[in-house]
Amino acid sequence: MKKNRLITRREALITGITSLGGLMLIGCDQPIPPTYGNILRMGDALTYRVHRALLPGQSLVKEYLLSDISSFPAIGTINPADTSKYYYSHIYDLLQRNTFTDWQLTIEGNVARPGKYSLNQLQSFPSKTQITRHTCEEGWTAIAEWTGVPLGMLLEYVGIQSNARFVNFYSYDGWVDSIDLLDAFHPQTILAYGMNGKNLSIPHGAPLRLRLERQIGYKSMKYLKKIVVSDKYVDNGDSGWAWYAGI
Repeated sequence: MKKNRLITRREALITGITSLGGLMLIGCDQPIPPTYGNILRMGDALTYRVHRALLPGQSLVKEYLLSDISSFPAIGTINPADTSKYYYSHIYDLLQRNTFTDWQLTIEGNVARPGKYSLNQLQSFPSKTQITRHTCEEGWTAIAEWTGVPLGMLLEYVGIQSNARFVNFYSYDGWVDSIDLLDAFHPQTILAYGMNGKNLSIPHGAPLRLRLERQIGYKSMKYLKKIVVSDKYVDNGDSGWAWYAGI
């Protein structure tokens, strides 16, 4: 039995490497993430294809107990309202001064009902709370409790259209990134407004951040301001970061 199972996995691996047709996911006819001719980035694309070919699309990451929660450093952008930093955002500064009362998340693109949603409106959706491990690209890990609205639920509410393939995110600190629909509709992918039973803090991305539990930490974008649903992914050029960082 073990030998037969090994052969099956090997055959699936070959299929995943040689043909996009081996990927059973929404949007499988779309191009794989950009490589820019870089061998390491081509490796990223290979990882994406193999993960999609071999791993169950909606398999869950481990969830922990309250007693497992650990200290959680905030790295990268700490506050887009910091005037001394290159990523300073005047708009975010004003929103923060007003305790994000006027903050709204814009959702547009290939959706039937584009619009803007306040924090109160997002909190009126059924929420999901999960205790998960954050795996940083720098090698450290931390466990925290996150509360927010499932991204898939919000996309269904705004009426995602049949030609949609990717969800593109824009933040107040100038970062732009995107994910495919399989990750967007994963049951543990949420837009988090709470952390460890409190409102999301500014160093951790207030008032709203993405929690993408199936990928490395930097994909869980902080300081969200806009979501654009599209048939194409955002192309930042060769930023040095992998488009897909599945774990």
